[in-house]
Amino acid sequence: MPVLAQMDHNAHMAQATKPAAKASADAALSDALVKKVDKSKGTVTLAHGALPNGMPPMTMAYKVKDAAMLGQLQAGQKIRFATDPADGGMTVTKVELVR
Repeated sequence: MPVLAQMDHNAHMAQATKPAAKASADAALSDALVKKVDKSKGTVTLAHGALPNGMPPMTMAYKVKDAAMLGQLQAGQKIRFATDPADGGMTVTKVELVR
């Protein structure tokens, strides 16, 4: 009987981790205004509202995961973006232009 309980527990844990993995892949996008693009530093300065990770509204420079993102951005542009929770939300991992 203890073996069955352990198997049930493991099956439950495997199911519990699947939604969390999917949630991180579908990170919520936040609205922002591009204030500055600095290709030499690999950063973009964004003015944004409160973020899903608990960061309050502010204007700050973020690193970008892929420097190619900087080529599509310019000051004054409205975007939606996601950050990497693994580094405390300090790196932009996804950008969508708002039209």
